[in-house]
Amino acid sequence: MHLALLSLLVPDYDAGISFFVDIMGWELLEDTDLGGGKRWVRVAPAGAQTAFLLARAVGDQAAFIGKQGGGRVWLFLQTEDFARDHVALQAKGVAFEEAPRQEPYGTVAVFRDPFGNCWDLIQFAR
Repeated sequence: MHLALLSLLVPDYDAGISFFVDIMGWELLEDTDLGGGKRWVRVAPAGAQTAFLLARAVGDQAAFIGKQGGGRVWLFLQTEDFARDHVALQAKGVAFEEAPRQEPYGTVAVFRDPFGNCWDLIQFAR
C-alpha cells in the first residue's frame, strides 16, 4: 500500500492548478469535469507516488482554506538540491518566511502557498 492522494482545499480549481503547475512546476495528472461545477483535479511533482486532489471549497469549507494544518507546517516538499530549488521557487514568486537553515535532519526553509498553507522545502541530511 501507499498513500495515493491528499485532499487540499482551494478557493478555485484553476487557482490551484496555476500555483502547483505554473509556479511549482508540478504535473497536472488529471482534470476531469464531474458536472455541476465539480472537477477531479490531481497534481503532483514529477515522479511522485502521492498527489494532491485539489478540492474546491464549498460553503462553510471556505473557512478552512489554508488552515488544514492548524497554522503549522504540515506539508514537506523534499528536494535533492535545496539551493537550486530554493532559488527557482523564489524566482517564480514563492515567498519564503525565513532564510534557509541547517537542522540535524537537513536544510530547510518555510514558505506559504497562496492559499495560506505552511510548507517546508527540505533536503534531508544523508
